[in-house]
Amino acid sequence: MTGSGEVGRLLELDHPAHGVARVTLQRPEARNALNTPLRCELYDVFRQLDSDELVRCVIVRGSHGHFAAGADLKEVAEMGPQAVSQLPVLKTWKAISELSKPLIAAVDGPALGGGCELAQHADIILAGRSARFGQPEVNVGIMPGGGATQRLVRALGYWRAMHLMLTGDPITADEAFQIGLVSEVVPDESLEQRSIEMASKIASRPPIAIRLIKQVALAGADASLEAGLLLERRAFESLFDTKDQKEGMRAFAERRSPVFTGQ
Repeated sequence: MTGSGEVGRLLELDHPAHGVARVTLQRPEARNALNTPLRCELYDVFRQLDSDELVRCVIVRGSHGHFAAGADLKEVAEMGPQAVSQLPVLKTWKAISELSKPLIAAVDGPALGGGCELAQHADIILAGRSARFGQPEVNVGIMPGGGATQRLVRALGYWRAMHLMLTGDPITADEAFQIGLVSEVVPDESLEQRSIEMASKIASRPPIAIRLIKQVALAGADASLEAGLLLERRAFESLFDTKDQKEGMRAFAERRSPVFTGQ
């Protein structure tokens, strides 16, 4: 299934390849900063994609040379704690973090604050050369609130993560790759093609196995090694009850390409 169609004023959803959905942020006047209407649209579209059986992999990207410049400070600058607590921030992040399908962030331009945290929700981060990553919240008197204090420490280690959050300084795509924040760096002009190519490859893999790989990797990250290994083994064993396992191994023996149906 390929094609395109708007899902809202601030987001565009299209299907650039079979089994692949792509979510594009469209707030060029604010460098795709995350405000309440945009967060609500993100919540709706990620819930929709999670339940869509035709979608096997999702790409999220910015537009007009920006991934996302962070939260919209104009919206929150004069708010108090109670008003901030009523914003749909946590439910939006929850909808994205609970996506059962692989998520690829295709980042060019700034991915700062909430934009950097949006990228951190992905399973794979592809960066164009122009990408810049950072958590500059401390520069305006606040701190990260979309998971960076937890995800960055787990991904990068304490000292690298704290350097980013305490200084507020951005880093380049190459620097992000060197410290393990980015999966791959490509020229800006190749980012779209590379993200679709990678998403298409993942979408061609057996959906149940793909879902379990993500599920076990995330659950195991917060568990002991022993518990994580047990989760992995049980998930591994369960896959031998799927038609895709039989198809994959028969195709290997017959030296042909497998056709996975998600059963």
